[in-house]
Amino acid sequence: MKVSVLSSGSKGNCTYIETNNHKILIDIGTSSLYVEKSLKSIGINPEDIDMILITHAHIDHVNGLRVFSKKYNPLVYISDKILKESNLKIENVSSEEEILVKNDVSIRSIRLSHDVTDIKGYVIEEENSSMVYITDTGYINENNFEYIKNKNLYVFESNHDVEKLMNNPKYPHHTKIRILSDKGHLSNKDSAYYLSKLIGNDTHHIILAHLSEQNNTEELALSTLKETLERKNINFKNIKVARQNEMTELMEV
Repeated sequence: MKVSVLSSGSKGNCTYIETNNHKILIDIGTSSLYVEKSLKSIGINPEDIDMILITHAHIDHVNGLRVFSKKYNPLVYISDKILKESNLKIENVSSEEEILVKNDVSIRSIRLSHDVTDIKGYVIEEENSSMVYITDTGYINENNFEYIKNKNLYVFESNHDVEKLMNNPKYPHHTKIRILSDKGHLSNKDSAYYLSKLIGNDTHHIILAHLSEQNNTEELALSTLKETLERKNINFKNIKVARQNEMTELMEV
């Protein structure tokens, strides 16, 4: 399996995953043109994308979906609730949920918690490769831990530093409360706590994602995670941060 986060942040999200038999996108929250150019830069023909997984209906996750799907006609996996909330007209869709197994690839959807009618995280596995994709959630139900523990790669939300958020004069109080709630976003501390519980001997990579431009920095997100892991005597060094307009390297998982 190969993975590159093409874009991550409040202005648009998209991640590319390549398996033996599939070329997959999770979300298209940027413009279709940006996704096309990004894919071509790593040698991928956009026409070869055969599956798109949609996490939820917010514009930073579906902004380019209609144009891309109309142009290239991949199969879009999107729940009925997400499709209705997004108000998008997509031709080639499937509402199949929970577990999809196709050509030796297993894709499990995980129910998350955000201020939308429906939101998904994903676990993708094939042969000896596995990854977890979780962003835009206020918490993770521990009932899902069995499905997301000890995977090879985690693309994981580390949205905000609580102190920076609370001291930000540009954000009204009700917005701060929403972000901090169970239907908001994972803070750096939340993210570090969950990752310290989830990663294991088979975990090779962590990519911190969906960082707030206003209420976080890469340095804060990284230091919070590293300090949490060190306190728990977990020796893990291979941590990267996904950015808004800069792809991560195409990595082998």
